[in-house]
Amino acid sequence: MHTFQELKEVVAALRGEGGCPWDRAQTLESLKPYLVEESGEVLAAIDNHDMENLCEELGDVLYQVMIQSQIAEENGWFTVEDVIDGLCAKMIRRHPHVFGGAKADTPEESLALWQEIKKQEKAKKP
Repeated sequence: MHTFQELKEVVAALRGEGGCPWDRAQTLESLKPYLVEESGEVLAAIDNHDMENLCEELGDVLYQVMIQSQIAEENGWFTVEDVIDGLCAKMIRRHPHVFGGAKADTPEESLALWQEIKKQEKAKKP
């Protein structure tokens, strides 16, 4: 099994000197249609209950996250580790019924907590 670190190295090599001309030419903007396309393919695999294809298509979406993050890192904006850190912090923050003292016994209560926390976060942003 390959590791996350190996995936990161593969994407960096594809974008690096001597890498793939197509991957090297991509920008955040040029990749937008591919993210939409790959997301649609994930949805189709779910609709078709095709788990083998779903696994592959989720990989393609993950590649989109990885290459976009690699481009961001090359420009000094953020790294994939920053993406992971932000996602973990958000999941912990928005699930106080799991990681804190709040209570949510139903999916509806969980969703209500999530939405309230998200609303509060958005209100704090300039």
